[in-house]
Amino acid sequence: MLENINEKCAVVGIFGHKEASKLAYFSLHSLQHRGQEAAGISSSDGTKLHTIKDRGLVMRVFDEEKLATLSGNSAIGHTRYSTAGDDSILDAQPVFARYDLGEMSIVHNGNLTNAEEVRNKLIEKGAIFQTFMDTENLIHLIAKSSKDKLLDRIIDAVQRIEGAFSLVFLSRTKMFAMRDRHGFRPLSLGRLPNGGYIVASETCAFDLVGAEFIRDVEPGELLIFEEDKAPQSIKVYEPTPKHCIFEYVYFARPDSQVFGQSVYQTRKEMGKELARIAPVEADVVIPVPDGGVPSAIGYAQESGIPYEMGIMRNHYIGRTFIEPTQEMRDLKVKMKLSPMIDIIKGKRVVVIDDSIVRGTTSRRIIRMLKDAGATEVHMRVSSPPTTDPCFYGVDTPDKDKLIAANMTTDEICEYIEADSLAYLDEESLLRSVNSDMQEEKYCTACFTGKYIV
Repeated sequence: MLENINEKCAVVGIFGHKEASKLAYFSLHSLQHRGQEAAGISSSDGTKLHTIKDRGLVMRVFDEEKLATLSGNSAIGHTRYSTAGDDSILDAQPVFARYDLGEMSIVHNGNLTNAEEVRNKLIEKGAIFQTFMDTENLIHLIAKSSKDKLLDRIIDAVQRIEGAFSLVFLSRTKMFAMRDRHGFRPLSLGRLPNGGYIVASETCAFDLVGAEFIRDVEPGELLIFEEDKAPQSIKVYEPTPKHCIFEYVYFARPDSQVFGQSVYQTRKEMGKELARIAPVEADVVIPVPDGGVPSAIGYAQESGIPYEMGIMRNHYIGRTFIEPTQEMRDLKVKMKLSPMIDIIKGKRVVVIDDSIVRGTTSRRIIRMLKDAGATEVHMRVSSPPTTDPCFYGVDTPDKDKLIAANMTTDEICEYIEADSLAYLDEESLLRSVNSDMQEEKYCTACFTGKYIV
């Protein structure tokens, strides 16, 4: 899968470090895979918040001169993926506001399922919104709260929202981090090498800045960061974990620890399970890069079929705005993916991908492999069929655009022009994730249509 499903964003928070904004900047580089449309950082020098945000990659938005203006010992940052029509700079984060208690910035990963209802009630009471982001609801809820302290206002606000959220709040002197009661989206806590703390959507951000992983922020938990104190923990909700299983399938970087497990090892295990339930006689196993690589390694190890990098990906091709003709679409795929003819020609090929969403990219890849001389192409997918859209912070097509919601596996196989097609089933996926974890611990709505909220 290349561009069909997108995680909407990533968050990071740095507290108690003299280079807070620079560490936030480097952390956002590590989290760039979770959002490439916009980036932003807010910092606090103890008396005032400073914010810079813009459309584009982290490296485009910030330079040394801009980072120098983000002074202070605490900072929060965000990378965003924008859906069509939502790419206004106003919709970039952090969301900053001045209110009766001072100044505040918020970053959010997830999606509030009651956002429209909350927004309409706020508008009826006179609130004026600047953006279409559900995150802005929190600014108004906090500003209008009757509580005297920011901590109590945050608790009051989050108890009025529903859905998926990993949130980091920054005031002039404190930082707060929280996950929803289900823990849909990941958020981890680490200790910085020269003092201070970091929270981030994935632990790959810790590795770059040399932070020590402490633990995951628990579902329903609120952490309070104050100067010269260890983080204080408050249980706002009784946790009912429902972690997003698609983090393991696709979103998270392979070198991250997500929900307490290695993403790379988990994906390898998915590939091994896939080889057990869907074997095929073939000469070579190849991945669709980059998402299919760990599962393809696992499939090859379990099946005994040699693993090769039969497709090379051009990492320097960004979004291409070209005429939507069939010829141009095919050319777009060729710009991104190139077959290794010496490896493919005359071979029976097993090609491993993490998912099939619309099916059009899979069909072009299989055509490309056959044009390169493959005698057979067997498609294997290291997740169950994606049949339902997500409402918890993932940008998925509508159900009528999801091929598995409208075709059988045999019909999909014929459509993508594969010699055979098989998916990992839900039971095998859960077994791959962790045999000790029960099904109730994960949200699998994109495969089952069983929504939590």
